[in-house]
Amino acid sequence: MTPQRIGVVGLGLIGGSLACRLHDAGCEVLAWNHTTRPYAGAEARGIRCLPTIEALSAARPDVLVLCNPLKAMPETLAALAGVLDERTTLTDVGSVKGMVRDQVEAAGLGERYIGAHPMAGNERSGWSAADPALYDDALWAVTVREDSDYRRFLAVAGMITGGLCGNRMIVVDDRTHDRAAALISHMPHVVATALVNELVTDPERDIATALAAGSWRDMTRVALTDPDRTRAMVEEDETNVSRLLRDVSSRLLAVADALDGVGRDAALTRFFAEGDPFRTFKAAQADIHAHAPERAVELPEHGWQTALTDLARHGEHIVRFETSRTVVVRELSHIG
Repeated sequence: MTPQRIGVVGLGLIGGSLACRLHDAGCEVLAWNHTTRPYAGAEARGIRCLPTIEALSAARPDVLVLCNPLKAMPETLAALAGVLDERTTLTDVGSVKGMVRDQVEAAGLGERYIGAHPMAGNERSGWSAADPALYDDALWAVTVREDSDYRRFLAVAGMITGGLCGNRMIVVDDRTHDRAAALISHMPHVVATALVNELVTDPERDIATALAAGSWRDMTRVALTDPDRTRAMVEEDETNVSRLLRDVSSRLLAVADALDGVGRDAALTRFFAEGDPFRTFKAAQADIHAHAPERAVELPEHGWQTALTDLARHGEHIVRFETSRTVVVRELSHIG
């Protein structure tokens, strides 16, 4: 179930890092990028770069991973629609899954598609930032539907959990993924940007910057990302991000009201205590990670999608496959 030949579209930070990791693990990696700028460096790393996306498709990779910007997805899919070999499974690394699936369906490639999103990245961009270590101990979200093909799913899962990436994964539906990604990534990017915007417009910004230490660095690191890239990501998940920003704004306004004297003690106590379950979990996370037991789960022939999404909702990550129908899982994240 481990693919032997993988195609990568887009050699930026995520795609370039994935291509390098797959090559280092012994996989044949083929790539196409919308410009040839990364080709010399990529070919020096053993990645075979092709002149067109049609040529990449004609090479018949087992899995084709779309790592291009989401705004380029319709054009990329249109180019693949008439030429993608039937045996090739299509996946991607985008941080929004519902929109991509709709675009894949519109291109007539829905039956070949399994969504994927590696929880890996940093504020840098481009081939020059590519680093196979970016995927160290990464968790991937893989998205399926009720009609997803199990053979296609295994091809993507084999790339993620096998000897190529050596990563963990959970399986969810598109809607659940997009809501969760908005909560832990897309909305926080906006909040981090708001903090930076507040700093640069404050008259004491120079003194504040001089005093800034670890907490400021950690809270604002993602605000260093290319702002156009962040804006695109936020707009692609606009409904979820808008709702969360309104929720967070309500919480902050309640604190401001409390500090102005409106129900101060009770409101502040409630605000700072509400996150205790997460603090407790984080305090124990390292021990959970080191000692979490593993168990094997047999997947049914029918309803395997539900069986896998139920595992994710119970905080169990897939760490490997023992057989094509047997997954080994470990409980690594569960907030009581």
